[in-house]
Amino acid sequence: MTSMLIDAGVNLTNHQFDGQHEAVIARAKAEKINQMLLIGCDVQSSQQAQSLAEKHQLLATAGVHPHDAKTVDQQLEQQLTLLAQQKQVVAIGECGLDYNRDFSPRDIQRSVFTRQLILAEQLNFPVYLHERDASEDMLKILKQYRVRGVLHCFTGNKHALEQYLELGLYIGITGWVCDERRGQELQQLIPSIPLERLLLETDAPFLIPRTIKPKPKSRRNEPCYLPYVCQTIATLKGLDFATVAKQTTLNFQQLFITKA
Repeated sequence: MTSMLIDAGVNLTNHQFDGQHEAVIARAKAEKINQMLLIGCDVQSSQQAQSLAEKHQLLATAGVHPHDAKTVDQQLEQQLTLLAQQKQVVAIGECGLDYNRDFSPRDIQRSVFTRQLILAEQLNFPVYLHERDASEDMLKILKQYRVRGVLHCFTGNKHALEQYLELGLYIGITGWVCDERRGQELQQLIPSIPLERLLLETDAPFLIPRTIKPKPKSRRNEPCYLPYVCQTIATLKGLDFATVAKQTTLNFQQLFITKA
């Protein structure tokens, strides 16, 4: 497994990584992870992600997760625009809708999501999208705006997948696909996702691949485990590891690094 990979979603600001950023990044580089996108979930974590990205020559997103939508104030657009001016910040998000947990009222989730889509459109930035059990409302809102981006950590059904692909979105796949219990539906959908529209992500420290052998002592996921996601997708698509690694790296560069 020597092909270069890009981790399109890491929660490096999560407290589980406190004081260990250098070691985590070093382990990732040893596994040929040559770039990673650090996820911002609210204004504070977006600022932290940008700062870490600047320090370690990585990339970051700036946005508000639907869980945190209830904390947003009138300054959101100014705060995110300020962050978007930093060269490390390449996307607006993580933003979207989560009707699975409902940590923020749904009307507030929709409002804050819409505000971020409008901002992304104004800034000509891609969006980093989150959706759980909310595809109907999500699609209804997305269709009102001209946005490009990735549906991060996709775990939805075939109908939702087809609609997201129709909108031109990339599909982010995590270690969920390596889970023989929860990931069966996703495994069945992988062959129908064009390779040119796939991104690989760990969503670390969450969703550690269950295919890791020997099983790690810690249940904390890390970017260095991304090759397991790549290998599972390669197997499901009947391709070799290098082909998936090369194309998903190119996909990432086209979405986040090449200016539209």
